[in-house]
Amino acid sequence: MTRQKIGILGATGMVGQRFIQLLEHHPWFEVTWLAASDRSSGKRYGDAVRWKLDTPIPARIAQLEISPAQPEGAPKVIFAALDSDIARELEPRFAEAGCAVISNSSAFRMQADVPLVIPEVNADHLAILEHQQWRKQSGGYIVTNPNCSAIGLVLALKPLEEIFGIESIFVSTMQAISGAGYPGVPSLDILGNVVPYIKNEEEKLQEETLRLLGSLQGNLVQPLDARIAAHCNRVAVEDGHTESVSIKFRRKAAREEILAAWAGFAPLAGKDLPTAPAQPVEFLDAEDRPQPRLDRMRGRGMAASVGRLRPCNLLDWKFTVLSHNTIRGAAGAALLNAEFLVSLGKLAPSAVHA
Repeated sequence: MTRQKIGILGATGMVGQRFIQLLEHHPWFEVTWLAASDRSSGKRYGDAVRWKLDTPIPARIAQLEISPAQPEGAPKVIFAALDSDIARELEPRFAEAGCAVISNSSAFRMQADVPLVIPEVNADHLAILEHQQWRKQSGGYIVTNPNCSAIGLVLALKPLEEIFGIESIFVSTMQAISGAGYPGVPSLDILGNVVPYIKNEEEKLQEETLRLLGSLQGNLVQPLDARIAAHCNRVAVEDGHTESVSIKFRRKAAREEILAAWAGFAPLAGKDLPTAPAQPVEFLDAEDRPQPRLDRMRGRGMAASVGRLRPCNLLDWKFTVLSHNTIRGAAGAALLNAEFLVSLGKLAPSAVHA
């Protein structure tokens, strides 16, 4: 197939860099347009970016000139890696201009007509994009992926909720510093320390988890009828969000049944797409796993790792979940959403107004 030309908004940031890394050899998409802040506009990408990833900047990308963050001249498919305040202003402009905006921002995640999607979890929620005014007027739309702390948690919860039902969730996160972008958290604030506050993170984790596990009723998503409490902490880890989870089921579950639910979680939605992991949830039997250093790249960074499953004295069961926050929790999640949209015929140029 001819590769689809795509653009990246916020190309010089950490998530923008991850988009470029993941797209370097992508079979379906080709990066042809980059935009960043006004101070970077007009510069070569290689001169404007402070590259922080463990692979070199692709030579072709390094030579691309950074364009103004305007829809004029941009491709019709845009990956957005913007701060929420900037996204709230820019993303609608691109949707109004007929672009498909695949966003990693929180700006529109909870808007009723904007899908918040993990293909393996709630692919049917994508239907609500047809009700966006942008879609009706220009063919453009916005689709979002979840917060980096929500996505690993929800992948682990989805097969359990389907089989046993979930009544209550308690989660405490240990979140990597790359989730704060670059330069992120000052070294004197994080080295040898834990910061027990990430602005708006607990609210996002709670709201998005229930929406993702909710059901589509007509044109609206009805959140899961469950209680959730979250504590979010920043820790001195480079990549990989670790979460300690306790849950109460609506019906009793044995350990073997929980393990079977995770092992058997093989949803058709997203299956065989280039970025999709072969197994979305991987259980590790070792008593001290998962760990960010050892397990964050499972499924090429797209799988959620779970371990330490054991009874909980307050609820029913507790376990640990780990996911790579800038791959599965950010750029990789958006890329998988885009691939799924292609599979539905909603991203090819001839299908923009379908």
